[in-house]
Amino acid sequence: MRNGRGDRLLRIREVALYRADLPLVTPYRLSYRTFESFEPLIVEIRDEDGREGWGEQHISPGSSAETRDGGWAFARELASRLPGLATGAARRLIAERAAESKVAATALTTAIEMLEGAPPLHTGVETRQRLLTAFNATARTAVEQEVEERLAQGYRTFKIKVGQDVEADIERLGWIQRATAGRATLRIDANRAYSREDGCRFAAALDPEGIELFEQPCAAEEWDANAAVAAVSRVPLMLDEPICDLPDIDRAAAIPGVGLCKVKLKRFGSVAHLTAAIERVQACGLRAVLGDGLGAEVNCWMEARVADGLLDNAGEFNGFVKIRPEARLLADPLPFAAGEIVIPANWWPKMDRARLAERTIAKERFAPTTA
Repeated sequence: MRNGRGDRLLRIREVALYRADLPLVTPYRLSYRTFESFEPLIVEIRDEDGREGWGEQHISPGSSAETRDGGWAFARELASRLPGLATGAARRLIAERAAESKVAATALTTAIEMLEGAPPLHTGVETRQRLLTAFNATARTAVEQEVEERLAQGYRTFKIKVGQDVEADIERLGWIQRATAGRATLRIDANRAYSREDGCRFAAALDPEGIELFEQPCAAEEWDANAAVAAVSRVPLMLDEPICDLPDIDRAAAIPGVGLCKVKLKRFGSVAHLTAAIERVQACGLRAVLGDGLGAEVNCWMEARVADGLLDNAGEFNGFVKIRPEARLLADPLPFAAGEIVIPANWWPKMDRARLAERTIAKERFAPTTA
């Protein structure tokens, strides 16, 4: 079997699962939940020669029907069946069951892809990926201060959360537009919080100056409501939560006013499938935005590597910078400077096992039984 490790067949020796608690620098507020910490499912897979691959995904309560307990149970069941399997057979087994917990299945699959040395994960030269930043201030004077702070940090794309009150959202957005004065691009995200009527009212009232897109105004399953907002929006609409498979991309492309699709590793299940999703978005004449703002270092690294050479806009794989430095888990932290992920040539993640142990709230290990 040809893979990044060469032609030799790779066989899984053992699998370890971790549930971690990673406290954040500041609370991360979404329309449906405020996070004080991220609690990713982390997967470690080792082969017969002791090489390791890591996968990491975050199940966000309220974002979908998946739950953390359900994902953990799914991962435990599947992980118990992987030792002794060749990596290709293990990926096929996970794919057959992936619909039961797509996020957990992604953590398992991407750990195998890293073990195999999937080509998109490698870089022989230094690469840089621009990131957007979350924007938190709500009071006018605080807005002006935060704009200057974010610009000084090197960020040039801000994500503005809306969805609670149309008039208040429009007023705050105006403050941010005036404070940025063309020095930054704005992405507006409702996180599915608007009704059809409020989404249309907000989108029709937008001043498009400096705004790149308006993301997911209405619930994921409400395609007609989102289409109605797209029809009146003064900026391109981007769909996020409904985009989970290639047919979803095709459906989005058929909606007038939809100009972008958000894609994430945890929705497409593997590095290979995520790459195919971006290529499909572009083939449909749309633009792709990539990234999970709830991901930690391993997920953000994988998404950054997929973006390299495919995308030239600001990535949303910025969850790792929200985590307190002392809680980040890599021995050599994912490099970040002046609003960019900076990945040196031949850089490869290595887990700090002592720090992982400190942050672990549950662990399971699966290996062949010995006589």
